[in-house]
Amino acid sequence: MKKLIFENLEELSSIEGKQLPIGEWYTVTQQMINDFANATLDKQWIHIDENKAAKYSPTGATIAHGFMSVSMLSELISKQFEVKSIKMGLNYGLNKVRFPNPVPVNSELRLISSLKQLENFKKGKKLTFDCTIEIKGQEKPACVAEFIFVLFE
Repeated sequence: MKKLIFENLEELSSIEGKQLPIGEWYTVTQQMINDFANATLDKQWIHIDENKAAKYSPTGATIAHGFMSVSMLSELISKQFEVKSIKMGLNYGLNKVRFPNPVPVNSELRLISSLKQLENFKKGKKLTFDCTIEIKGQEKPACVAEFIFVLFE
């Protein structure tokens, strides 16, 4: 994947309505799941008890939290493009978030996204992305969401 580089927000507008470069695969480890469980206090057995999950989970293994997938969108999108003039970026919110498929431990995920819309916002732009987090070898994705954030120059 080749990261797209833009000098400023005006240049970024050239990709409105277009797909960004497809993200690299990354592996969801048990340590990542445990760290997320500790940070969010969501320690349901399906996420952290490997023995019980091997016996009772429909996947035969622990699974990542759905919110873990969506919380990684900022970082994953930052690997797809950069705007050199940006002084600050802020998460603005999410629309239409769904978790169609569980993510078993050691799954490989990647982001496919497109810049759906750019809107003026104070001294910057509000960006809305259509995002799909794919699971390698699975037909249904881990997460589908509209992700919104604001970039300031």
